[in-house]
Amino acid sequence: MKNTIILLTMLLFSGIGFAQESNNGKQLWAKSFLNEKAPELTVETWISKKPDTEGKFVIIDFWATWCGPCRKAIPELNEIAKEFSKDVVVIGISDEPVEKIKAMKEPVIEYYYGVDTKKTMDKILEIKGIPHVIIIDPKGIVRWEGFPLLENHKLTPEVVKNLIEKYK
Repeated sequence: MKNTIILLTMLLFSGIGFAQESNNGKQLWAKSFLNEKAPELTVETWISKKPDTEGKFVIIDFWATWCGPCRKAIPELNEIAKEFSKDVVVIGISDEPVEKIKAMKEPVIEYYYGVDTKKTMDKILEIKGIPHVIIIDPKGIVRWEGFPLLENHKLTPEVVKNLIEKYK
């Protein structure tokens, strides 16, 4: 019995260690690119200035002004952008017109953002639901993906910290 408990404990903790590299049954509303080369970043028009992503982790949030969960994720992404500014660039991409994005007053986006009305990356990733976030390591590999507010699979500062420590 004691050996069974030890084995189960080891399995539990080994699963926690691999949470970033596996979707562990997480529901996705897009094609999985986890542990694969990310598609090329495509932004038709930058609303903010264009970020320098060289040597950084890149968090890309696919979102829209009409999407309640997307708007709810913005303050959390603002915090991640501030807390990890040395290692991480956060980018929001919407397929809406620039004027629509600029007309949104709340919440305020404090990270880089732009539009791609042609949905270039959106089509490659086969996104069927937003918000959809991917985190790309400095080598261009997708290390996290999914709905950032999904219960038991939330995108948190701890998730970002663990990815930085593992893949920097």
